[in-house]
Amino acid sequence: MIQVYTGNGKGKTTAALGQALRALGHGWKVLMIQFMKGDPDYGELKAARLLPGFEIVQSGLATFVEKGNPTLEDVRLARQGLALAQRAIAGRRCQMLILDEINVAIDYGLVSLDEVLALARDCPGEMELVLTGRYAPPKLLELADLVSEVREIKHPYTRGVVSREGVDR
Repeated sequence: MIQVYTGNGKGKTTAALGQALRALGHGWKVLMIQFMKGDPDYGELKAARLLPGFEIVQSGLATFVEKGNPTLEDVRLARQGLALAQRAIAGRRCQMLILDEINVAIDYGLVSLDEVLALARDCPGEMELVLTGRYAPPKLLELADLVSEVREIKHPYTRGVVSREGVDR
């Protein structure tokens, strides 16, 4: 099945990580490709090293991507992540494939919606595909089996609280 976690609230990546933890508990192999992320200090990267069967590959820079003006390196890394996802599907490399922030990568023009839709359609029936990020396009929502929208009601960031280790990264 295809799962989509989207919306402006905090928790989309966290929901995908929860799905990964469940899958790992049943002996599944899980591959998470993080688009637009390259900071090696994310807690999930450290935790994944401790969990057999869980691999996280970052496919972005540690800096923010400027919408409408991505660098050539931003585009190259996103394309590299998409190619890795395509190979994982073709080789049936895992039972769960998570494309973290793929919706934002589409919205920012780093990868095309048509390529992601084709990838989702090529996903074998025995593989769970999880797609996260704000701005999920309607065509992707139509294709998905499960769509959850995470809505922000209140966030400490609006009070000036910065990203916190162990909670936000």
